[in-house]
Amino acid sequence: MTTTTSSRGRRRAPTRIERAAGRAAALQKPRVILAALLLLALTSVMLLDGYLRAEVGGDQRVRTGASSSEVPDAVLDGGPILTFRGGRATTVSVPDKTIALTFDDGPNPTWTPQVLAVLEKYDVPGTFFLVGSMVSRYPGIVRNLVRQGNEVGIHTFTHVDLSYQSSARVHREITQTQLALAGAAGITTTLFRAPYSSETDAIDNYSWPVYQELGEEGYTSVFVDTDSDDWKRPGVSKIVRWATPEDGEGASVLFHDAGGERSQTIAALPEYIEKMKAKGYTFTTVSGALEEQRGGARAVGGTGRLQAAHRPATGVTLYEGKALVAAVAVAEWTVPALSVGLMVVGVAVMGRFAMMLVLARRHHRQRNRRRFNWGPPVTRPVSVIVPAYNEKECIANTLESLARSTHPIEVVVVDDGSTDGTSQIARAAADRLGMRNVRIVRQENAGKPAALNNGVRSARHDIVVMMDGDTVFEPDTVRQLVQPFADPRVGAVAGNAKVGNRDTLIGAWQHIEYVMGFNLDRRMYDLLRCMPTIPGAIGAFRREAVLEAGGMSEDTLAEDTDITIALHRAGWQVVYQEHARAWTEAPGSLKQLWSQRYRWSYGTMQALWKHRKSLTDKGPSGRFGRVGMPLVVLFQVVAPVFAPLIDVFTVYSMVFVDFRAALLAWLAVLGVQLLCAAYAFRLDREKYRYLLMMPLQQLAYRQMMYLVLIHSCVTALTGGRLRWQKLKRTGEVGTPSGVSS
Repeated sequence: MTTTTSSRGRRRAPTRIERAAGRAAALQKPRVILAALLLLALTSVMLLDGYLRAEVGGDQRVRTGASSSEVPDAVLDGGPILTFRGGRATTVSVPDKTIALTFDDGPNPTWTPQVLAVLEKYDVPGTFFLVGSMVSRYPGIVRNLVRQGNEVGIHTFTHVDLSYQSSARVHREITQTQLALAGAAGITTTLFRAPYSSETDAIDNYSWPVYQELGEEGYTSVFVDTDSDDWKRPGVSKIVRWATPEDGEGASVLFHDAGGERSQTIAALPEYIEKMKAKGYTFTTVSGALEEQRGGARAVGGTGRLQAAHRPATGVTLYEGKALVAAVAVAEWTVPALSVGLMVVGVAVMGRFAMMLVLARRHHRQRNRRRFNWGPPVTRPVSVIVPAYNEKECIANTLESLARSTHPIEVVVVDDGSTDGTSQIARAAADRLGMRNVRIVRQENAGKPAALNNGVRSARHDIVVMMDGDTVFEPDTVRQLVQPFADPRVGAVAGNAKVGNRDTLIGAWQHIEYVMGFNLDRRMYDLLRCMPTIPGAIGAFRREAVLEAGGMSEDTLAEDTDITIALHRAGWQVVYQEHARAWTEAPGSLKQLWSQRYRWSYGTMQALWKHRKSLTDKGPSGRFGRVGMPLVVLFQVVAPVFAPLIDVFTVYSMVFVDFRAALLAWLAVLGVQLLCAAYAFRLDREKYRYLLMMPLQQLAYRQMMYLVLIHSCVTALTGGRLRWQKLKRTGEVGTPSGVSS
């Protein structure tokens, strides 16, 4: 068993908290992987949906006017059915007085069922050349179509002109459509019709190799003799007339059951069938016409009969087809749901920006009026509690800043079992600075909440200020921070935390986040009287309020959020004092940043869940549950979890839909964020030059924060617990004058 060293140097067994932390740490890697897999699954679903709608890999080119010099004359002048038996191209015509009704571009949920109803009424079979993406989206229609005795053929997966595509793309278009048919109806087919094809005399030197390649693989390519041109919507009478063959000739006749508004086709079909039957015509499938010309039995279909062109799907093909259809069903449900979520998130984000700007402006005006005051000045001494665990790099700077305090204080440094000599360094710094008001309390390592509680119990004054061991105060910070306690209703005060090490890229990103995301938020929450968190770097409390709430809880990773909500529920007011500034050392690496933000976000979720009953609290103490809890859940959990949708949809739109429109939309959102950030910087009197980092922050830093939050959500769903995590510090944040703007 691993042991640790106590403050007295003895060896001891790990505590229950440390053992739980070890178990939780062992689960973190799988949870990170699961979070990444969730994002990958989301991206895959969107790519699949885009492919189904021909937005991924879509090619709108249609070749016209190409030479056909390499195409055999017998093919150009032959019938509409092209086969390659024995490797030789052969065309077959539809027998006289026979119609092979063919339909392209389906299935369509509106028009295909109506076409099927007409065919069933007149006992007429049809041959449907289906688009694979549509088959995978509407498998039930295909099952009904085949069950009714109709025949199906391949019309590619995404309806592209194959003459422009590589051999690999051609193969993929055919194979994917076969898989869709296998998943939808349990069959494959040997029939093929190329998009944008018509009669055989339109075959050119670019499309001919495609037909040859597919013919060698056993496919029969089907063209038309008579085109109804129903896609032009010329009127029922013209559709009927244009679809009628001349002089009793047999014909492969083209209609469409998808690809546009097909009400005229639906109206023309009964009239056409009745007209052709009156002329003595019979109707068959493409396979039926082919078999009749070869002298075989005429295959006209019928309920439950397997068409000659159909093959039962078996083995891997069948299961892969079913998997494809199932995946498409998920995409069909997921993407619209994500679109709705995107709208909700967009409205919430824009609403939050607007609310922050309005309320922050009002807060600034109220708190900076000349006549504003909290009451009689608070001049009595207060206790400053500094929990410290291995803070040898920073603790001296912290004490030096407190030595310059303009408000009378006592300092209680609680050494939480440090192993780097923190206590000795603190004592030496206090002696060097002549600080007789510094007491150092040592305890075995038990975590930050325990250290803070020890400090509260040891405090001699009724107001306690809590700060981190890596933080420095300005001389006037404590005086500003405690003035709101002139109002007896105030139980706690949140200060203004600033990033001291902002000259690195990561530091600058966090600086923007602190000024805009944290301090602008706190102004809003202060006016709404539902402040959710007093930052660990700078906060002040009435000692009695903390003790009545049971002290700093170890139930969550966010003890600062936990105690803040507890004070709200106890009836105390929590306010924000923007003029009380603390300078803290932010994480200097992505790894440390991830660790810190993961603890923050997961701890916030724990605290919200712990205090979920605040939603039903009555009276003034229930204000946080009525106002604060919904806002925090919406703005700090729900909206950030779905916020990646904005970026995913933006990239999706840029690549597959409309790059210019998507880019303009993204720039508009960035402009709104810049406006909010600029106003926040103005209120905090910060230098605007850091805002130059904001576009890059949106592209890189924000994505990491999304992953952290998703990681936290996964942990919350799977369970787990972490200890007070110690980040590596450098001690580079010294006196505020060195970094102040």
